Amino acid sequence: MIARLKTDWFMFALAAGLALFGAMMVYSASAMIAVRESGGASQFTYFYKQFGFTLAGLAVMFAASRVDYRRLSHPVVVYTIFIFTVVLLVAVFAFPEINGARRWIRMGPFSIQPSEIAKIALPIFLAYFLTKNEGRVGEIKSTVIPAVGALVLLGGLVFLEPDLGTAIVLCAIFSAVYFAAGANILHIATVAAVMVFGALMAVLLAPWRVERLMAFLDPFAHSDDAGYQVVQSLYAIGSGGMFGEGFAKGQQKLFYLPYPYSDFIFSVVGEELGLVGTLAVLIAFGLLLWRGTRAAMKAPDRFGMLLGIGIITGIIVQALFNISVVISLLPAKGIPLPFISYGGSSVLVTMAAVGILLNISRQGSEGNRESTVEPVHRKKGRRA
Repeated sequence: MIARLKTDWFMFALAAGLALFGAMMVYSASAMIAVRESGGASQFTYFYKQFGFTLAGLAVMFAASRVDYRRLSHPVVVYTIFIFTVVLLVAVFAFPEINGARRWIRMGPFSIQPSEIAKIALPIFLAYFLTKNEGRVGEIKSTVIPAVGALVLLGGLVFLEPDLGTAIVLCAIFSAVYFAAGANILHIATVAAVMVFGALMAVLLAPWRVERLMAFLDPFAHSDDAGYQVVQSLYAIGSGGMFGEGFAKGQQKLFYLPYPYSDFIFSVVGEELGLVGTLAVLIAFGLLLWRGTRAAMKAPDRFGMLLGIGIITGIIVQALFNISVVISLLPAKGIPLPFISYGGSSVLVTMAAVGILLNISRQGSEGNRESTVEPVHRKKGRRA
């Protein structure tokens, strides 16, 4: 008899808490901008949208936590998700540029960012493919080339938007999953070297990326152009001190720091909640890394283990990239802070990803080892 599945409510609370905290910070960071854009009609424009997406994300996370993740290992499901993501990534080029990039598909008041979906599509495909080819992980023709091809297809389309930050996150997901699958170290090193070379060329061959690199090396020397955002971000964090200026009392968001509710929202956290607030966010992500990794390591099968590693790697690497940019440890990239930055696609996809992690944790709870549960797509005439 199969034991009762146990939900990791601690992981659920971490994700829900970060998302609700994000909605609160979006309000603080966007209130005056909303007032100006609405002609004084409302200060809650961005908050209402973000809070609505957060509630929807909580529902999606809960629903995903109740759906057996092994349904995702069915070939039809895997390739449908992958092809659908590719189609959406191609479709973005049919829509007008926004701030110099084509990253969104807009339909009236709604928009979707396909690169966010790629952060789930890639680990699902890799987990399925590397599980299917478990005995041939080191074979170049049958395994390495197809796996790298999936990365090149998704990452390449994201890169062309252009979105180098998300492309790097996809590379990190690939590296973590392929390493966990038992890949040959020489193969990993070769792929990593190609990734580093590609990223270097992407920077050096794009004038605006070179400007960002120069601004990163000396932001205050470029404070009037490429280094403006980073300098304003550092001012915000520096003025926050230990306990911050107080919620909604920050000054840099008042038309000094561009888009304070999205890519640089961590700056607002630093200014208003101080070192205490920023450390709390870092600790929350650290705890999420612990619970996500724990879920992956205790998964009842190889597919669940690889999928869990891919998902938690994507979330944490993206968070580290965003925070590193905000405090000038990395050159500026347009990449949101998971759960917290404004954006419906980011919140919904991230919460869905955590929901999958929660289900992996449920299936791997004590008494639910692989010997007692069959893969869902192999069952015949039985209810899941």
